[in-house]
Formats: sequence, structure tokens, C-alpha cells
Amino acid sequence: MAVLDAQGRVVFLNQAGAQLFGVSQRLVTGQPFPRLFVDGSAIAQLCVEAAAGAFDEKRSELTLERPGREPQPLSCSAVALGGGPGALLLEFSEVEQRRRADRERRLLDSAKANRELVRNLAHEIRNPLGGIRGAAQLLDSELASPALREYTRVIVKEADRLQVLVDRLLAPHRSARVVGELNIHEVCEQVRSVVLAEFPQGLEIARDYDASLPEFRGDREQLVQVLLNLVRNAAQALHGHGRIVLRTRIARQVTIAGHRWKLALDLHVIDNGPGVPEDIGERIFYPLVSGREGGSGLGLTLAQTFVQQHGGLIECESKPGRTDFRILLPLPGG
Repeated sequence: MAVLDAQGRVVFLNQAGAQLFGVSQRLVTGQPFPRLFVDGSAIAQLCVEAAAGAFDEKRSELTLERPGREPQPLSCSAVALGGGPGALLLEFSEVEQRRRADRERRLLDSAKANRELVRNLAHEIRNPLGGIRGAAQLLDSELASPALREYTRVIVKEADRLQVLVDRLLAPHRSARVVGELNIHEVCEQVRSVVLAEFPQGLEIARDYDASLPEFRGDREQLVQVLLNLVRNAAQALHGHGRIVLRTRIARQVTIAGHRWKLALDLHVIDNGPGVPEDIGERIFYPLVSGREGGSGLGLTLAQTFVQQHGGLIECESKPGRTDFRILLPLPGG
């Protein structure tokens, strides 16, 4: 953030701004801000327009280059302060950071709406489903023909299948969380063993762990389910033949759901499969959306719900040959 006077001189530059542009707060105070850059004409123009009262607030994307440094694509928010010692307030953020924040906000908003929709829909389905099953059982007891009774058994079987689906939809809202100290690498090892047992030939699950990661409080069973859903999906996309990497790191100064955390768990599930189908890439966390024939489309929805209940978020970047699901969870001390 920078505050400029009517002539474009620096009145105040915060620490984040000084770090962003690689300058000293003390030395730039009183200096013309546009002259800090190889081409500061865009900043100078904002100063002129603010002085003329051309805007109250203006957002733009621009590229600023400090001498001897790489050009920086930035998002800039300019607020006219109306004179005084500070005439213009400039807030900068890196374009990719802003885009990520916008993407995260959309993901969180849609996840919340989806959870409410799914919960309400599941409750509406559950009540008549029990009646259908009961009526089919009564009818079955009254029918003498084995051929006709086969139809009622199909109804009961399909009602039971739908009941399982409804129970899965309601699971995140019904189960009490059991929170305790856990080691994420123990979770990774448990999931790794399960999936390798399911795909014993042709599948490699490589470990790339950061041993310095601290323990943290969470629901172990929920996180096992989250990671199991992601790793199993990757194995199925590879048809049991390929490579999956489980990577853990510590992320620093991370923003999750609008909150800034000093430390966060940065867990990746990376596979070398065909990638997420392009037509569902923006909807993979929506309920009942699946890129696999026979898939329920609930695994990623539940995984995102469980992670968000821990204050975290799941993101995905995918292209043919590399799909990377990233789990971010706040850590103690953050």
C-alpha cells in the first residue's frame, strides 16, 4: 500500500509495499513514486486523474518494472482521498494472487450453496423413499407370482441403493467430529497402504514428505477419508498403472478463506494420468459430477466439505499428464 500526495510523492509506504518493490520505506518517503519505475506513466496518470476528481475509486491491472528487476504484473486499486497530506491511496496485489483469491472465494461460495442444496434435497428424498420401500415390501408379501415378486424386489433393492446415496450426502452434517492430535504422514501411510492393496500391480505411490511438519488437531477419520478419495480417484484415472506422488510441505503466509495464516499444511496428490475432463474442470467439487463412468460424484464434494470443516481448502490444477490436488490446512502457530 502507498499513499501519495497531490504531486505523486510518497507520503507513506507500508512494509508489504516496500517488500513488493524492493525499496526502503525511509528512503522513498518524499520521492516521486512514478520515478521508482522504468515506466511509471500509469501511476503518474492516476495521480493526475485523482487530482482532477476524475474518480473516487478505480481498479486496473498494470505492469511495473523496477530498474534491474523483472516486470511485475499487478492489480491496482486507487482511491482518491480528496487532498490533504495524502491525495491518493494505492493498493497493489500480484495478479495471480488476486485471481487465486477470486477463484477461492467462488469455490467457497459455491461449496456453501451446494452443501445447503444437497442437505435439503437429501432430506426431501429420504422421507418418501422409506414409504416406497415399505409399500414394495407389503406388496411383495401379497403377490403369489414369483415373476411379479421379482419386480417388487427390484424396487426394494433400488430404494436401498438410493438410501445409501442419501446417507452419504448427509454424512458430513450428521457425524460428530472426533478431534485429536494427528500426524499427517501417518494418515498418508494409511491411505497409501489401502490403495496399493486395491491396485497391487502397476501402481506406484511415491512419498515426498517434509519431516519437519508438526502435529496438529483434527478429525483423523475425516482426513483419512479426504485423502483416500483423492488417491483412489487418481488410481482409478490411471486404471491402476501409473505414478502418484504424496507431497507434504509447510506453506508460509497463506490466505485461506479470507484469513491470513503464518503456517499451513501444503499437501499435494499428484498423478501422471490423463487429467480431469475439460468439460467438468470447473465443476469437479459439485455434488453428483463425475468424470468416471459409474462414479457417484460425491467423493470430491465430501472431501471439500471435510477439509473446509478444518478451516482449509482443496484446489485442483489439471492438464493431460499431470493432475495436482492441493490441500491447505492451517497449522498451530499460524
